[in-house]
Amino acid sequence: MSEPLKTRPDTVLEDPGALAVASLYARSYLSAAASQETGNAEEELASFVDDVLADNPEFRTLLTSDSIGRKDKLELVDRVISSRCSEFFANFLKVLIRHGRMELIDEIREVVVRVREELADQQRVQVRSAQPLTDQSRQRVVSQLKDKLGFDPILQESVDENLIGGLVIQVGDTVYDSSLRTRLKTLAGRLTERTLNEIQSGRDRFSHPE
Repeated sequence: MSEPLKTRPDTVLEDPGALAVASLYARSYLSAAASQETGNAEEELASFVDDVLADNPEFRTLLTSDSIGRKDKLELVDRVISSRCSEFFANFLKVLIRHGRMELIDEIREVVVRVREELADQQRVQVRSAQPLTDQSRQRVVSQLKDKLGFDPILQESVDENLIGGLVIQVGDTVYDSSLRTRLKTLAGRLTERTLNEIQSGRDRFSHPE
């Protein structure tokens, strides 16, 4: 792999302020779940976000809209949600509502997933390639990343035909670019620099003849 190039990560948590708040609630949620030995806390959160809210956008609006009072939202949780989930999860939703943070529920869920991946010594890795990875090339990438970086990578693959060949691998905010397009640009830059140096050297010789 070539030398890493720093860049901004491509993530759903674009707002640093939202990320900080979501991280606080997510870690508090996991900590409380562990202390109360609530074994299905992560599953409840995932199911609520992926199934309940995703399938019922109007219900999501009721819980997150500023036009609905917090008292009405709390009553909605008691009336609609509490009987279908654990008391622990219902209380968590009420905390979010009381503090006006219900709109961060998706980000909180995302952070919970990331934290669990970290605890399992896993990390997401963005991989862009000119063609879809074969099973053999995927295994090779996973093996090389694990040997080099010391964790189990979770590949998130995408195809970018502009790369021509090679890979662009992003780990956190670090990018390893070994694409053919970048290598060609680098080569062209070096050739241009060498040509300019040769021209300048020739001018110097003409300006100062021996």
